[in-house]
Amino acid sequence: MKTIRIQNVMEDSGVAFGTSGARGPVSAMTDEVCAAYTLAFLSVINQSFSVNRVALGMDLRPSSPRIAKACASALHHQGIIVEYCGALPTPALALYAQDQYIPAIMVTGSHIPFDRNGIKFYRPDGEITKADESAIADATVALHEAEGEMPAMNPAAIEHYVARYLDFFPSLDGMRLGLYEHSSVARDTVKRILEGLGAEVTSLGRTEQFVPIDTEAVTDEDVRRGRDWAKSHQFDAIISTDGDGDRPLISDENGTWLRGDIVGLICARYLGAKHVVVPVSCNTAIELCGSFESVARTRIGSPYVIEGMQQFKQVAVAGFEANGGFLVGSAFERNGKTLSPLPTRDAVLPALAVLSAARERHGKVSNLLKDLPERYTASDRLQNFPIEKSRALLARFTEDAGVLAPDGATAIDRNTTDGLRITFDNAEIVHLRPSGNAPELRCYCEASSPGRAAELVKNVLAMIRTA
Repeated sequence: MKTIRIQNVMEDSGVAFGTSGARGPVSAMTDEVCAAYTLAFLSVINQSFSVNRVALGMDLRPSSPRIAKACASALHHQGIIVEYCGALPTPALALYAQDQYIPAIMVTGSHIPFDRNGIKFYRPDGEITKADESAIADATVALHEAEGEMPAMNPAAIEHYVARYLDFFPSLDGMRLGLYEHSSVARDTVKRILEGLGAEVTSLGRTEQFVPIDTEAVTDEDVRRGRDWAKSHQFDAIISTDGDGDRPLISDENGTWLRGDIVGLICARYLGAKHVVVPVSCNTAIELCGSFESVARTRIGSPYVIEGMQQFKQVAVAGFEANGGFLVGSAFERNGKTLSPLPTRDAVLPALAVLSAARERHGKVSNLLKDLPERYTASDRLQNFPIEKSRALLARFTEDAGVLAPDGATAIDRNTTDGLRITFDNAEIVHLRPSGNAPELRCYCEASSPGRAAELVKNVLAMIRTA
């Protein structure tokens, strides 16, 4: 037996909590580190819940099976029954655990490169809170030799997730859809749902090599792919997700990828949300469209969005992020059918809402954007950019916002809720934020045209590279 402090694990390995779960380089996520985090999570959850079962799932990263086995071994030694749900979307595991009222552990690095991975934890009542993360970090655990084999895969979580959407959404009969599968763990599940609703689905770009799709920083190659696929196949839309299926990537009939926060806005309107909670980085069209009674803005990360949703006691509460991940804070009724709450990021719900909204209007996906305010966002990132350098630059720009001013504009607001978000007197916005998951500096810009927003991002990042 070996006693380990999680604080020491974090310092020695570099595996630590970011915006969503504990993440780090695969080389640092040893069996011992993963087992230690698992036991610390269990010790914290046991203070509030009586735990005898834990649901366990993973994505399709090469390192995920080993990490899942380390987590299962640690649970087994504590006498916990492991319900192994296999490779499945993160929201599918979260939904199953929520309905079974048991904790869950998802092995996933989401959209980050394959040489990194992570572990996401769920309480019986939803995602762990930032307070839970602090308690886990303060925990001391006793490690034992690994033991036990992985149990047989239980398909119940996937089946339950598929039924959730087949039961709620109307038919998509006649729609021609492309499914950009790449290495997403959600690819087979999404195809089942789309075909179950009657759509004609063409599989695209499937690969067994892990591809880190980031729905907030779509590559130029994927931009070209989307347009080429749409032109070749005459699709009504193209659907995809990130690696673990909690962030959507959706195109219109022209193969143009929609921004995630616009997808979230369309989904919230489709459901009839009255109150929405979004991170500070999201498009201001959310307020300007006038569709919601209230809009609350938070720090970036699903735990903050969930905390924000909990402040509303009213019905019809939803949240979404700039990456498109949608969180259901209360039950919604539509066409005599009820959608239960699922307060964790989900990619399938917003994709289906966009398709259904277009179908109801007897029009194209692109038409859904025509009645929205002329506000457009773009984003990109500098990779392998040390966090210390990011923080130093943000401190400098906070004092001297003129360095970032577009065309001589004047800063009229500095928002430091998460990173630095500067609004200028020409209504353009520049937002810089160090990533919570990797050594990256993210840049989000907003302007009155897509081209201008993209130009702002390009100019700001070019300036930072030489700073």
